[in-house]
Amino acid sequence: VDYTEKGWFVQYIDRDPETIKKQEQTKAKEKMDMDDEERTASLIQKQIKRAAEQGTVAKEVEYTELKRESEEEKVSLNFSGLVSKKKDEQPLKSSENPLAVKKPTEAEKPKKKASRWEKEEPKKEVKKDPFKPPKPGEKRKSALDEIMEFEEKKKEKTNRKDYWLTEGIVVKIVTKKLGEKFYKKKAVVKEVQDLYRAVIKTIDSGDKIRVDQNHLETVIPAQGKLVKIVNGAYRGYDAVLESIEEKKFCCTVSIHSGPLRGRVIDNVQYEDISKIYQPT
Repeated sequence: VDYTEKGWFVQYIDRDPETIKKQEQTKAKEKMDMDDEERTASLIQKQIKRAAEQGTVAKEVEYTELKRESEEEKVSLNFSGLVSKKKDEQPLKSSENPLAVKKPTEAEKPKKKASRWEKEEPKKEVKKDPFKPPKPGEKRKSALDEIMEFEEKKKEKTNRKDYWLTEGIVVKIVTKKLGEKFYKKKAVVKEVQDLYRAVIKTIDSGDKIRVDQNHLETVIPAQGKLVKIVNGAYRGYDAVLESIEEKKFCCTVSIHSGPLRGRVIDNVQYEDISKIYQPT
C-alpha cells in the first residue's frame, strides 16, 4: 500500500509458492543469458586481439600522389610482380570470416599413428571365384564333386566329437596307473559307459578293466584289414585300410558296406580309426 498524488495505490503481491518459483526461474534464466552474452562478447574480443597480433587483420592502405621530378622523365609500370602475387595470394571470399579457423581437408589431415595397444583391423579376405578357370595341370571339379565335398564338410562338423570309444574295437593301454602289467597291452572294448569310459578286456590275459578314454589309444592294423571309423564325417562306418602314410600320420580307407560302399577317403588321421576285433 502506498499513497501517491492520485491517491492511495494498492498493489497485490502473489505469494503463491509456484508463482514465486516461476519468477525465480525466470530471473535465473535471464541472468544466465546475460552471462552467456558477456562470455561470447569477451571471446570475440580475444579473437580480434589475437588476430591483430598475428597480423591477420589487414592494415589500411595509405595512398599518395604520383609526382615526377622532370617533365621529360618517363613513368613505367610493371605488373608482373602484381600478377604473380595475385596468383599466390588468393583473396578471401566475401562469405569467409578472416578470424575463422580453417578446417583441414581429409588430404591435409595427418595420419594418426597406430598405438601398439590398438588392434589392427583384419584384412578382408578375397573370396575365390568359383568360376575361375583351373590352373594348368589342375583338374576342375565337377558339380557332383563339389556337392559331395560340401556334404562331407557338413558331416565332418556334425560327427566330430570329443569322445570316440566304440564297442568291438581294439585299443592300446597307454597309462601306467593301472600297473605295469597292463601298460601297452591291447584290449577289446566290451562296453561303453557315459561316452568317455569303457569296460575293456585284455586280449592276452582276459582281464576286465574300467578305464577312461584318455588312457587308451586306437590301434592301426595291417593294410587290407577292417577298421572302424570312430570320429569325423564317416563316424560309425566299417572300412578297409587301403594304405598308410607314416610321414603324415594318416591313412587312406574305403567304405566297406552300406550305401557308401567303395567310397575312398584320404588323409584319415590315426586317431579317427581303430582295428575291428576279429577273434581267431
